[in-house]
Amino acid sequence: MRFSPPGRPESCEAVLGAEARALEARAALAGIAPGSWPRSEVRIWFASAGLAPEELDALERSREMRIDSRGDLQLLTGPAEGLTDLARTLPGAQRLLAAWENATRPPSSTRVMGVVNATPDSFSDGGRYLDPDRAIEHGLKLIEAGADIVDVGGESTRPGATPVSATVERERVVPVIRALAADGRAAVSVDTSKAEVAASALDAGATVVNDVRAGTTDARLLPLVAERGAALVLMHMQGTPADMQRDPSYRDATREVCGFLRERAAVAWQAGIDPSRIALDPGLGFGKRLEHNLELLRALPELRSLGFPLVVGLSRKSFLGALSGERRADHREHETSAALALAAHLGAEWHRVHDAGPARAALAVAGGLARGAGAQRDDREEQGS
Repeated sequence: MRFSPPGRPESCEAVLGAEARALEARAALAGIAPGSWPRSEVRIWFASAGLAPEELDALERSREMRIDSRGDLQLLTGPAEGLTDLARTLPGAQRLLAAWENATRPPSSTRVMGVVNATPDSFSDGGRYLDPDRAIEHGLKLIEAGADIVDVGGESTRPGATPVSATVERERVVPVIRALAADGRAAVSVDTSKAEVAASALDAGATVVNDVRAGTTDARLLPLVAERGAALVLMHMQGTPADMQRDPSYRDATREVCGFLRERAAVAWQAGIDPSRIALDPGLGFGKRLEHNLELLRALPELRSLGFPLVVGLSRKSFLGALSGERRADHREHETSAALALAAHLGAEWHRVHDAGPARAALAVAGGLARGAGAQRDDREEQGS
């Protein structure tokens, strides 16, 4: 399984690195679908500390671009042509332009990632697929229903969950991964933060490592992924599963999550992982209150400005139940379908779900509606020209 980041390869380099991390470029596109904002009109936040004084001075002196100060962030607006002209000579403008292009480019693909929880205590289906044969059967059903990738996990990360040993985790996932990989109809991912488990899973046929801790707890994980040429999903989580929902707090959830994912992507790249094989997950429900989840969902276009595909896992989450009133996790199919459609509209490309069939249908409708709206917009533009 290969993740292809939107834009040119150099766009990734432009958004990463020490200076770019200080730049903190983020598109001001909350709630606006990629492709719907005129790409000729730039609207992007950045931290002036990330620019050399002469670069900031050149931006401020530009006749076409405008900078408004908003605390420690600046808002740059103006025609993309003006920023393109400045980017020919200013590295800072090049990074801003790359971030803007990543944010406004329509998603290249939409894929379904089916969940197989080989655990006794996952939040929505704990215990159902602890038996390897039942887990394999469930994974095959997900593939038949349209899953492009099957994500197998052996350690629950629900709120309040306690960790298990690598030995236990490996015993739960390896037989399942081996069987699903041998089926050959879908890629297989291992949901783990342990290098030891990831190594066994890759030996068994997995091609993706999905780490909810983004390589922060096992220093061996990122070098392993690089050595094996696997794909990597880096997720944001505040705290640990045991305590993440006790009192999550952010001053600016979007900015903090963006900053964390940018930094972890840079570390993964420096570890030797091909940037085309990195995807980012904002971690909805992992150390977030309802308001944080909703903010991050609306901010998916901003997260796209980091230059990597977005993986979103909102299936059956409690924040959806808080909106609808449905307390039973395995009864939130309709809530999940509605949220999936919105996430796809706002630029998410990979959708981690428990029900592959309904998810596939919801994404097909969302994509068709979006393409229809785009075609109508193109027709209007042609008629007006």
